[in-house]
Amino acid sequence: MAKREVDIVIISDVHLGTYGCHAKELLKYLKSIKPKMLILNGDIIDIWQFSKSYWPEAHMKVVRRILKFVTEGVPVYYLTGNHDEMLRKFADFDLGSFKLLNKVVLNIDGKKAWIFHGDVFDVTMQHSKWLAKLGAVGYDTLILLNSITNWFLTAIGREKMSFSQKVKAKFKDAVKFINQFEQTAADLAVAKEYQYVICGHIHHAEIREMTASDNPGKVLYLNSGDWVESLTALEYNNGNWEIFKYDPNDFKKDTDEDDITDAEDLEAKMDVNLLLERFKQEAS
Repeated sequence: MAKREVDIVIISDVHLGTYGCHAKELLKYLKSIKPKMLILNGDIIDIWQFSKSYWPEAHMKVVRRILKFVTEGVPVYYLTGNHDEMLRKFADFDLGSFKLLNKVVLNIDGKKAWIFHGDVFDVTMQHSKWLAKLGAVGYDTLILLNSITNWFLTAIGREKMSFSQKVKAKFKDAVKFINQFEQTAADLAVAKEYQYVICGHIHHAEIREMTASDNPGKVLYLNSGDWVESLTALEYNNGNWEIFKYDPNDFKKDTDEDDITDAEDLEAKMDVNLLLERFKQEAS
């Protein structure tokens, strides 16, 4: 199957190492594209909830697929988020086509793009990090229960449902938080004279032009969503931004199943386990 050529791909909030991560679906997506640039906008590996007892083969294959892009010379930017904040002490690490940063400003066809995860706007993260971590565990548990429920619903021929989306819809504060997050990002981007502001963090994919609240300027706000619930990414091609939404019907036949990258000995995953454990120890 011919791979789709894409100028820029941005993904965030993958949460590798958690039960809610849709690593198999992400792997199929990554196999289907040939990006000229890949930006990983935070919370790719969930070091907060990392456990040596849970690192499935599919999660390791996603890491390998990303490394394959690096070895092929594709520029890969890893921007840190709150769930992988332990990597921030290694920010500005540069290894050829791979760069580890907290944020980046890129010139995209003559327009300045300000790209960062977005947790800096989260008041809970700034003042009650323990509460945010507790919430993350609760969220992962909710996603696990949701997966079990959806398996049962599928078995009896019923439509799947999303617990977290229903919870968000019930609470006005959740909608208010998303709106405030987007407006804050837009206000700062306009003030800095950027044309694009690109975030993750809130698990809500979006592309829309926004006007600053205290400034007549406008900016295109973009959010890449997540690979826990919405399974979305941002794609830039031929001067246009689009939200990619994973549809299993488009990936029924995995013609790349015997890819040599996946066929390698997966015992190397223990190296990743040890590395992440060291990150946790150094941060404690």
